[in-house]
Amino acid sequence: MTFNSPQYLVFLPLVLLLYVAMHKREARRDLLLLVASYAFYMAWNWKYAGLIAFSTLIDYQLGLTMQRTDEQGKRKALLIASLVMNLGLLALFKYYNFFVDVSTSAFAPFGVDLSSWHHELLLPVGISFYTFQTLSYTIDLYRREIQAEPNLLKFAVFVSFFPQLVAGPIVRASEFLPQLRREPSVDQQRVLGGMWRIFRGLFKKVVIADLLAGLGVDAVFANPSEFTSLELMLGLYGYAFQIYNDFSGYSDIAIGTAALLGFDINENFKRPYLSQNVREFWTRWHISLSTWLRDYLYISLGGNRKRQGFNMMMTMLLGGLWHGAALNFVLWGAYHGALLSFARGKDKRASASTMVGRVRGRFITFHLVLFGWLLFRVTSWDNFVEFTSGLGRLTVAGAEGLRLSSVYMLVLLLGAVLHFSPPEWVDSARARFTSLPQPLQAGAYAAMILLLGGLTIGSPAFIYFQF
Repeated sequence: MTFNSPQYLVFLPLVLLLYVAMHKREARRDLLLLVASYAFYMAWNWKYAGLIAFSTLIDYQLGLTMQRTDEQGKRKALLIASLVMNLGLLALFKYYNFFVDVSTSAFAPFGVDLSSWHHELLLPVGISFYTFQTLSYTIDLYRREIQAEPNLLKFAVFVSFFPQLVAGPIVRASEFLPQLRREPSVDQQRVLGGMWRIFRGLFKKVVIADLLAGLGVDAVFANPSEFTSLELMLGLYGYAFQIYNDFSGYSDIAIGTAALLGFDINENFKRPYLSQNVREFWTRWHISLSTWLRDYLYISLGGNRKRQGFNMMMTMLLGGLWHGAALNFVLWGAYHGALLSFARGKDKRASASTMVGRVRGRFITFHLVLFGWLLFRVTSWDNFVEFTSGLGRLTVAGAEGLRLSSVYMLVLLLGAVLHFSPPEWVDSARARFTSLPQPLQAGAYAAMILLLGGLTIGSPAFIYFQF
């Protein structure tokens, strides 16, 4: 079950109806959230729900034990146990075959064949997200920044909360557990705002991201040699807006769904392509991951105190590897690490004060990020070479003219206008819509349900499900 599936349009209202009846009774409310979360996850593959339960039980017990001792050596041992368990599971399911394949290639010249070690393992959806989530809990406990959660039911809800379980945003115990200890606050304004976010997210996913992929992006990346340089560039622009609308659309739906249940989840995207430098981009893109990497990896390596460039590069390399067990993700992480390391001194200067300077900064940053998306999207080194060679030919149109349809161009333009338009326009549109009489709003939402429900049939899964 995914947010863009017809099943979810049945699942969510059912959960909300039960929640309305139970939300004032704390234990029943938590139990309902836990059952709903596991049902949501098990609709994908019921067998892998045991992994979440295992991580939950181990980290819950490790947290209680860590809370009871002041002996630094024992606390460190408990933290290491949590790291080994969580990262070990992640490495087994996500990176085992990657390292086997790399080792096979490395040892082949010496006559050593390791190919028999390769085993097909199904990657559990969301394992990268809930692994980082539970690790933040044990690391914060070790740093004495939070207290251990004594209630297993609440801790289990924190780990498995279904709106953000499989693709984020990554929530931290310090932000979420306190919300479980109070009665959820659900009022008209929160409900209207949550509905707006859900349908905005579905619109981003189904109308912009999926149409860009189906109308041009997938074809361009599958056979770059068949397209002109202009078409390749338009395909690359399309992918930039596809991945943004796909992932930020998921975050919108997660944030909106959580709001309907009375919970607050932090923003995960803030118009990243408006950034004036790459460092700013990483304060606007996938914020929950970038801040996690900063707080738990970059600072742990030494942060700005020593070897800043090395720390930045290692953080981004591991951030790239977090996205997937493939060389292109490692190269993407290294590319951003190099950009951040090179620009760390320059980015400390004040942002451009003139309109021309701001536009220039945004233009340059967007295209630097765009090249990174090329590394992120290609399926092989040959695919990358074919694509870049096509761009280098500097061809504008073939004999039959531009092969990307006018609908593709309109969707790309729509994605760009929505992203680059002043935030006040979006806020004004939302305010006008939510001020309409409730029957009109309900009618509009019903129409959108019918439209988007039809479009979601056969709609591809969210891109970040593979991570």
